[in-house]
Order: sequence, then C-alpha cells, then structure tokens
Amino acid sequence: MTEKVAVVTGAAAGIGAACAKRLAAQGIALGVLDLEAERCEDTVNAITSAGGKAVALGADISNREQVQAALATLRDAFGPISIVVNNAGVSYFTPFEEITDEAWDFVFQVNVRGTFIVTQEALPDMKAAGWGRVVNISSSSAQTGAVSMAHYSASKGAVIALTRTLAQELGPMGITVNNIPPGSVLGTIMADANRDKFNVSEEQLTKSIPVRRVGEPNDIANACVWLCSEDSGYINGQTIAVNGGRVVS
Repeated sequence: MTEKVAVVTGAAAGIGAACAKRLAAQGIALGVLDLEAERCEDTVNAITSAGGKAVALGADISNREQVQAALATLRDAFGPISIVVNNAGVSYFTPFEEITDEAWDFVFQVNVRGTFIVTQEALPDMKAAGWGRVVNISSSSAQTGAVSMAHYSASKGAVIALTRTLAQELGPMGITVNNIPPGSVLGTIMADANRDKFNVSEEQLTKSIPVRRVGEPNDIANACVWLCSEDSGYINGQTIAVNGGRVVS
C-alpha cells in the first residue's frame, strides 16, 4: 500500500482520526479533512510524529468548490488520490413530528450530498490509475432504525444504497466501494446519546452487546484499513458491520 494517497473526511477526531492514523501507518499519505483545517492539527501531528505523511484540509463537504480546493491541495502535496474514506457526518435527536424541513435537508446535505461530492471529485484520479478504494462510514441505525433519529437513519440508509450502486458502476474500473455501519463507539454520537439522552448506563449498554464491550474508534479503523488494502480487492458493495454483534444479518 505504498505510494498511495487517501483523503479521510471528519478526521479531526474519533473514527475519522483513527482511520487516518491507521492508514498512515501503512505508508499511505493522508489528507486529513474536516470543516476547518485547524481542527485537524492533532491528527496531522500524530501522523507526522510517527513518521507518516499528512496534510490538514478544511472544507464543508457539501460545498463542491470547497471540496475541489481541498483535494487540489492534497494532490499538490502528495499526488493523485486513490483512497476515499467518507466519515464526516452530522446527527441530531429530534422526535419525528418535530423535525423541520430545514433540519431534514441539512442532515441529508452533509451525510449524503457530501459523500456524493467527495467521491465524485476524487473519482478521476482513481479511474486514471485503474485502482481505487472508497469506504463509506454509515451507521447501524440505518439497519435497525433509531428513535428520534429519522433524518439521520434515513440519510445513512441512503449512504448504504449509494455504496451498493457505486460498487456496481465503478467495479469495472478497478474501484471497490464498501461501507462500515458502526454500532456504539466510544466518543461518538450513538454512544453519547445512549448514555446522556436515553439514560442508558455504560453497564446496560455493554450488556446489550454480544461481545460485552462498547466499540473503540480503532475497531472501525481496523476494518477500514483492510477494505482499503490490496487484500480486499474482491470485496465490493458490501456492508461490513463493526458493532460487536448488535446487528446480526
């Protein structure tokens, strides 16, 4: 996996940062992208201090011009992009009857439109190389539904459908597209909501997961790195659920 370049969105912290660090450890040059480049400094410093290559990028992923500028900066630094990890997303907890048109549109704008734009803008590099990896981070709530998260669950369901479609469309070009729907992961939206909003203790949450522990960002990153590797070249259009058995299919 040497001499490859990846962009990871939402990589300032949490799952995105873990994915960026694990990819960098494999010799991949990283574009660490978040809403503002300054947010990415910790992730970039962790990568470079370990001997890796990384550049901080700032962009609203739902804004095509900002994404184009960020990816141009990444190409200038390290070359053509061959790996995209679409991790950035937003979520809110609102009863269905109280969701406004504006709130619904905003969640889809970031979670779905943003994934669409980043992938589309990186695609020419992968097509030219005849090789590429796209990993979309969806959510287990898209598989099961989630109370007070209709807009979020629906948007992540759209990401899963987009994954399956792109896998069929881009597969002949040497580009695989897969998705990871995390379950409860420490420090992320779902884990925090279970604890704070729904008054579920860590002990109760742990007992509800067959492996009897809450996930960590590196659990997701481990699967992501494999899906981005040469070893996973025959894996395409798949949902690789990393949730400790919360969702069994």
